[in-house]
Amino acid sequence: MTDATENIRRVAQARINAKATERAALEAKHGQVWDTAEMTADYAVHGFGAPLIVVTRKADGIKGSLCFQHSPRFYWGFQSH
Repeated sequence: MTDATENIRRVAQARINAKATERAALEAKHGQVWDTAEMTADYAVHGFGAPLIVVTRKADGIKGSLCFQHSPRFYWGFQSH
């Protein structure tokens, strides 16, 4: 099966990871940022296709996605589906 989003995701992943950004800079740009422990406390993880991760927000059960960078690993930008 072909993934129609693969090229888009690869370009986005390369752009995000080209300049691994520290937490403070990510927060200034995107608002709330989670490390892995914080993210798994707030969200149930269903799967990922870098640079996106599919999650359900535990507080209200809303399913959506977060962006993430590889290293240091931070998540941000919850978008509901």
